[in-house]
Amino acid sequence: MYSDIDLDSAVAAGALSAEAAQGLRSHAASRRSSPLVDEENFRLLTGFNDIFVAIAGVLLLVGMAWTGGEVHVALGGAMVAASAWGLAEYFTKVRRMALPSIIFLLAFVGGVFAAVTGILVPSGNISQGDQTGAMMMAIGAAVAAAAAWLHWRRFQVPITVAAGAAAAVGVVVSLLLASFPVIETVIYPALLILGLAVFALAMRWDMSDTARTTRRSDVAFWLHLLSAPLIVHPVFEMLGLLGGTPSVAQALVVILLYMGLGLIALAVDRRALLVSALGYVIYAIIALFREFGAISLNVALA
Repeated sequence: MYSDIDLDSAVAAGALSAEAAQGLRSHAASRRSSPLVDEENFRLLTGFNDIFVAIAGVLLLVGMAWTGGEVHVALGGAMVAASAWGLAEYFTKVRRMALPSIIFLLAFVGGVFAAVTGILVPSGNISQGDQTGAMMMAIGAAVAAAAAWLHWRRFQVPITVAAGAAAAVGVVVSLLLASFPVIETVIYPALLILGLAVFALAMRWDMSDTARTTRRSDVAFWLHLLSAPLIVHPVFEMLGLLGGTPSVAQALVVILLYMGLGLIALAVDRRALLVSALGYVIYAIIALFREFGAISLNVALA
Protein backbone atom coordinates (compact mmCIF):
# COMPACT_ATOMS: atom_id res chain seq x y z
CA MET A 1 0.00 0.00 0.00
CA TYR A 2 1.42 3.36 -1.05
CA SER A 3 0.78 6.64 0.73
CA ASP A 4 0.59 10.15 -0.65
CA ILE A 5 4.06 10.75 0.75
CA ASP A 6 5.35 7.78 -1.26
CA LEU A 7 3.72 9.15 -4.41
CA ASP A 8 5.22 12.60 -3.83
CA SER A 9 8.63 10.99 -3.30
CA ALA A 10 8.26 9.03 -6.55
CA VAL A 11 7.38 12.22 -8.42
CA ALA A 12 10.36 14.04 -6.92
CA ALA A 13 12.67 11.16 -7.88
CA GLY A 14 11.36 11.12 -11.45
CA ALA A 15 9.99 7.59 -11.16
CA LEU A 16 6.45 8.83 -11.73
CA SER A 17 5.05 11.88 -13.47
CA ALA A 18 2.93 14.36 -11.55
CA GLU A 19 0.03 13.69 -13.92
CA ALA A 20 0.25 9.93 -13.34
CA ALA A 21 0.36 10.40 -9.56
CA GLN A 22 -2.70 12.65 -9.65
CA GLY A 23 -4.47 10.18 -11.92
CA LEU A 24 -3.78 7.39 -9.43
CA ARG A 25 -5.16 9.51 -6.60
CA SER A 26 -8.29 10.33 -8.60
CA HIS A 27 -8.81 6.68 -9.50
CA ALA A 28 -8.48 5.60 -5.86
CA ALA A 29 -10.94 8.30 -4.81
CA SER A 30 -13.47 7.21 -7.45
CA ARG A 31 -13.29 3.62 -6.23
CA ARG A 32 -14.11 4.83 -2.72
CA SER A 33 -17.02 6.86 -4.13
CA SER A 34 -15.77 9.94 -2.31
CA PRO A 35 -13.25 12.64 -3.18
CA LEU A 36 -9.81 12.39 -1.61
CA VAL A 37 -10.31 15.68 0.24
CA ASP A 38 -13.20 14.13 2.22
CA GLU A 39 -11.27 11.09 3.39
CA GLU A 40 -9.20 12.90 6.07
CA ASN A 41 -6.40 10.40 5.56
CA PHE A 42 -3.36 10.09 7.77
CA ARG A 43 -0.85 7.30 8.06
CA LEU A 44 -0.77 5.25 11.23
CA LEU A 45 0.41 1.86 9.92
CA THR A 46 2.37 0.86 6.85
CA GLY A 47 2.20 -2.80 7.82
CA PHE A 48 2.46 -5.20 10.73
CA ASN A 49 6.15 -4.42 10.98
CA ASP A 50 5.12 -1.00 12.35
CA ILE A 51 3.47 -2.73 15.30
CA PHE A 52 6.46 -5.00 15.89
CA VAL A 53 8.94 -2.12 15.80
CA ALA A 54 6.66 0.03 17.97
CA ILE A 55 6.43 -2.66 20.66
CA ALA A 56 10.19 -3.25 20.60
CA GLY A 57 10.84 0.49 20.69
CA VAL A 58 8.51 1.05 23.63
CA LEU A 59 10.18 -1.77 25.56
CA LEU A 60 13.58 -0.23 24.92
CA LEU A 61 12.43 3.26 25.92
CA VAL A 62 10.79 1.97 29.11
CA GLY A 63 14.03 0.20 29.95
CA MET A 64 16.00 3.39 29.39
CA ALA A 65 13.59 5.44 31.54
CA TRP A 66 13.67 2.86 34.32
CA THR A 67 17.44 2.44 34.29
CA GLY A 68 18.21 6.16 34.20
CA GLY A 69 15.42 6.98 36.62
CA GLU A 70 17.05 4.79 39.27
CA VAL A 71 19.88 7.34 39.31
CA HIS A 72 17.90 10.52 38.66
CA VAL A 73 14.68 11.35 36.84
CA ALA A 74 16.56 13.81 34.63
CA LEU A 75 18.96 11.07 33.52
CA GLY A 76 16.03 8.81 32.69
CA GLY A 77 14.47 11.53 30.56
CA ALA A 78 17.76 12.25 28.80
CA MET A 79 18.31 8.57 28.01
CA VAL A 80 14.78 8.28 26.60
CA ALA A 81 15.26 11.38 24.44
CA ALA A 82 18.64 10.22 23.13
CA SER A 83 17.33 6.72 22.40
CA ALA A 84 14.21 8.03 20.66
CA TRP A 85 16.28 10.31 18.42
CA GLY A 86 18.65 7.47 17.55
CA LEU A 87 15.77 5.13 16.70
CA ALA A 88 14.17 7.83 14.57
CA GLU A 89 17.35 8.18 12.53
CA TYR A 90 16.66 4.75 11.04
CA PHE A 91 12.97 3.96 11.45
CA THR A 92 11.77 7.48 10.59
CA LYS A 93 14.46 8.95 8.36
CA VAL A 94 15.28 5.80 6.41
CA ARG A 95 12.32 3.42 6.72
CA ARG A 96 9.57 6.10 7.01
CA MET A 97 7.56 3.88 9.36
CA ALA A 98 4.42 5.64 10.57
CA LEU A 99 3.52 4.33 14.04
CA PRO A 100 7.12 4.06 15.33
CA SER A 101 7.79 7.60 14.08
CA ILE A 102 4.89 8.93 16.14
CA ILE A 103 5.99 7.04 19.25
CA PHE A 104 9.65 8.09 18.94
CA LEU A 105 8.67 11.74 18.42
CA LEU A 106 6.48 11.78 21.52
CA ALA A 107 9.17 9.96 23.50
CA PHE A 108 11.81 12.45 22.39
CA VAL A 109 9.79 15.54 23.31
CA GLY A 110 8.56 13.97 26.55
CA GLY A 111 12.08 12.85 27.42
CA VAL A 112 13.49 16.33 26.90
CA PHE A 113 10.73 17.80 29.07
CA ALA A 114 11.37 15.20 31.81
CA ALA A 115 15.12 15.81 31.70
CA VAL A 116 14.81 19.59 32.02
CA THR A 117 12.08 19.61 34.65
CA GLY A 118 13.87 16.82 36.54
CA ILE A 119 16.76 19.21 37.01
CA LEU A 120 14.72 22.36 37.65
CA VAL A 121 11.90 20.80 39.71
CA PRO A 122 13.44 17.84 41.59
CA SER A 123 10.20 17.07 43.44
CA GLY A 124 8.44 16.43 40.14
CA ASN A 125 5.30 18.44 40.98
CA ILE A 126 4.24 21.96 41.85
CA SER A 127 1.49 23.17 44.14
CA GLN A 128 -0.82 26.10 43.64
CA GLY A 129 0.99 29.29 44.55
CA ASP A 130 4.44 27.81 43.91
CA GLN A 131 5.54 30.53 41.52
CA THR A 132 9.14 29.37 41.24
CA GLY A 133 8.12 25.80 40.45
CA ALA A 134 5.63 27.01 37.84
CA MET A 135 8.31 29.13 36.17
CA MET A 136 10.61 26.12 36.05
CA MET A 137 7.84 24.07 34.43
CA ALA A 138 7.40 26.85 31.87
CA ILE A 139 11.10 26.67 31.05
CA GLY A 140 10.84 22.89 30.68
CA ALA A 141 7.86 23.23 28.33
CA ALA A 142 9.68 25.89 26.29
CA VAL A 143 12.70 23.61 25.89
CA ALA A 144 10.36 20.78 24.86
CA ALA A 145 8.82 23.05 22.22
CA ALA A 146 12.30 23.84 20.92
CA ALA A 147 13.07 20.11 20.86
CA ALA A 148 9.93 19.52 18.79
CA TRP A 149 11.11 22.19 16.34
CA LEU A 150 14.51 20.50 15.99
CA HIS A 151 12.82 17.14 15.44
CA TRP A 152 10.61 18.66 12.76
CA ARG A 153 13.61 20.15 10.96
CA ARG A 154 15.25 16.73 10.89
CA PHE A 155 12.41 14.25 10.37
CA GLN A 156 9.21 16.18 9.52
CA VAL A 157 6.83 13.77 11.24
CA PRO A 158 3.36 15.38 10.88
CA ILE A 159 2.42 15.07 14.57
CA THR A 160 5.54 17.06 15.54
CA VAL A 161 3.87 20.43 14.98
CA ALA A 162 1.01 19.45 17.28
CA ALA A 163 3.51 18.26 19.90
CA GLY A 164 5.28 21.62 19.71
CA ALA A 165 1.96 23.44 19.98
CA ALA A 166 1.05 21.35 23.04
CA ALA A 167 4.38 22.30 24.62
CA ALA A 168 3.66 25.96 23.88
CA VAL A 169 0.27 25.58 25.57
CA GLY A 170 2.14 24.13 28.55
CA VAL A 171 4.35 27.21 28.67
CA VAL A 172 1.34 29.53 28.84
CA VAL A 173 -0.45 27.43 31.46
CA SER A 174 2.69 27.29 33.61
CA LEU A 175 3.09 31.06 33.38
CA LEU A 176 -0.53 31.47 34.44
CA LEU A 177 0.13 29.22 37.43
CA ALA A 178 3.03 31.47 38.36
CA SER A 179 1.03 34.68 37.91
CA PHE A 180 -2.38 34.00 39.45
CA PRO A 181 -2.93 32.85 43.06
CA VAL A 182 -6.39 31.47 42.18
CA ILE A 183 -5.84 29.77 38.84
CA GLU A 184 -9.47 28.61 38.49
CA THR A 185 -10.54 32.16 37.61
CA VAL A 186 -8.45 32.31 34.45
CA ILE A 187 -7.50 28.79 33.41
CA TYR A 188 -10.59 27.89 31.39
CA PRO A 189 -10.86 31.16 29.43
CA ALA A 190 -7.12 30.86 28.75
CA LEU A 191 -7.45 27.28 27.55
CA LEU A 192 -10.30 28.29 25.27
CA ILE A 193 -8.21 31.08 23.74
CA LEU A 194 -5.28 28.71 23.33
CA GLY A 195 -7.56 26.14 21.72
CA LEU A 196 -8.83 28.73 19.23
CA ALA A 197 -5.22 29.72 18.47
CA VAL A 198 -4.29 26.08 17.77
CA PHE A 199 -7.44 25.76 15.63
CA ALA A 200 -6.39 28.83 13.64
CA LEU A 201 -2.94 27.29 13.15
CA ALA A 202 -4.56 24.06 11.97
CA MET A 203 -6.68 26.01 9.48
CA ARG A 204 -3.55 27.74 8.18
CA TRP A 205 -1.99 24.36 7.41
CA ASP A 206 -5.29 23.13 5.92
CA MET A 207 -5.59 26.15 3.65
CA SER A 208 -2.08 25.55 2.29
CA ASP A 209 -3.24 22.14 1.00
CA THR A 210 -6.94 22.29 0.21
CA ALA A 211 -6.75 19.13 -1.92
CA ARG A 212 -5.21 17.23 1.04
CA THR A 213 -2.56 15.46 -0.99
CA THR A 214 0.57 16.38 0.98
CA ARG A 215 2.05 16.09 4.46
CA ARG A 216 0.53 19.49 5.33
CA SER A 217 -2.90 17.89 5.58
CA ASP A 218 -1.56 15.38 8.10
CA VAL A 219 -0.06 18.22 10.14
CA ALA A 220 -3.44 19.97 10.14
CA PHE A 221 -5.18 16.76 11.24
CA TRP A 222 -3.06 16.45 14.39
CA LEU A 223 -3.46 20.16 15.17
CA HIS A 224 -7.24 19.83 14.90
CA LEU A 225 -7.07 16.83 17.21
CA LEU A 226 -5.19 18.96 19.76
CA SER A 227 -7.41 22.03 19.44
CA ALA A 228 -10.70 20.15 19.86
CA PRO A 229 -10.45 19.29 23.59
CA LEU A 230 -8.86 22.68 24.32
CA ILE A 231 -11.97 24.32 22.87
CA VAL A 232 -14.72 21.93 23.93
CA HIS A 233 -13.83 21.21 27.57
CA PRO A 234 -13.46 24.85 28.72
CA VAL A 235 -16.73 25.81 27.03
CA PHE A 236 -18.71 23.14 28.87
CA GLU A 237 -16.85 23.81 32.11
CA MET A 238 -17.51 27.58 32.02
CA LEU A 239 -21.19 26.94 31.35
CA GLY A 240 -21.33 24.85 34.52
CA LEU A 241 -22.29 21.70 32.68
CA LEU A 242 -19.68 19.44 34.28
CA GLY A 243 -20.47 20.01 37.95
CA GLY A 244 -22.65 17.04 38.85
CA THR A 245 -25.78 15.91 37.03
CA PRO A 246 -26.94 18.49 34.45
CA SER A 247 -30.49 19.75 34.46
CA VAL A 248 -32.81 19.38 31.47
CA ALA A 249 -32.02 22.95 30.38
CA GLN A 250 -28.29 22.37 30.64
CA ALA A 251 -28.54 19.09 28.75
CA LEU A 252 -30.41 20.85 25.96
CA VAL A 253 -27.68 23.51 25.86
CA VAL A 254 -25.07 20.76 25.45
CA ILE A 255 -26.99 19.26 22.54
CA LEU A 256 -27.38 22.68 20.86
CA LEU A 257 -23.67 23.36 21.31
CA TYR A 258 -22.89 19.99 19.78
CA MET A 259 -25.04 20.86 16.78
CA GLY A 260 -23.13 24.11 16.43
CA LEU A 261 -19.81 22.27 16.62
CA GLY A 262 -21.17 19.89 14.00
CA LEU A 263 -21.81 22.78 11.62
CA ILE A 264 -18.27 24.06 12.16
CA ALA A 265 -16.88 20.55 11.61
CA LEU A 266 -18.83 20.29 8.36
CA ALA A 267 -17.64 23.72 7.24
CA VAL A 268 -13.95 22.85 7.69
CA ASP A 269 -14.45 19.13 6.89
CA ARG A 270 -12.70 17.94 10.05
CA ARG A 271 -14.24 15.41 12.45
CA ALA A 272 -12.05 16.08 15.50
CA LEU A 273 -14.46 18.60 17.03
CA LEU A 274 -17.32 16.11 16.84
CA VAL A 275 -15.29 13.31 18.38
CA SER A 276 -14.00 15.52 21.19
CA ALA A 277 -17.49 16.69 22.17
CA LEU A 278 -19.17 13.31 21.77
CA GLY A 279 -18.62 12.26 25.38
CA TYR A 280 -20.28 15.42 26.66
CA VAL A 281 -23.36 15.07 24.46
CA ILE A 282 -23.81 11.38 25.42
CA TYR A 283 -23.56 12.40 29.08
CA ALA A 284 -26.22 15.08 28.50
CA ILE A 285 -28.56 12.69 26.67
CA ILE A 286 -28.22 10.18 29.51
CA ALA A 287 -29.29 12.92 31.92
CA LEU A 288 -32.30 13.78 29.74
CA PHE A 289 -33.53 10.20 29.63
CA ARG A 290 -33.02 9.94 33.40
CA GLU A 291 -35.16 13.04 33.94
CA PHE A 292 -37.93 11.58 31.78
CA GLY A 293 -38.01 8.34 33.78
CA ALA A 294 -35.99 5.96 31.60
CA ILE A 295 -33.55 5.29 34.43
CA SER A 296 -32.77 1.64 33.70
CA LEU A 297 -32.29 2.22 29.95
CA ASN A 298 -30.86 5.74 29.91
CA VAL A 299 -27.35 4.65 28.97
CA ALA A 300 -28.52 2.20 26.31
CA LEU A 301 -30.93 4.75 24.78
CA ALA A 302 -28.25 7.44 24.73
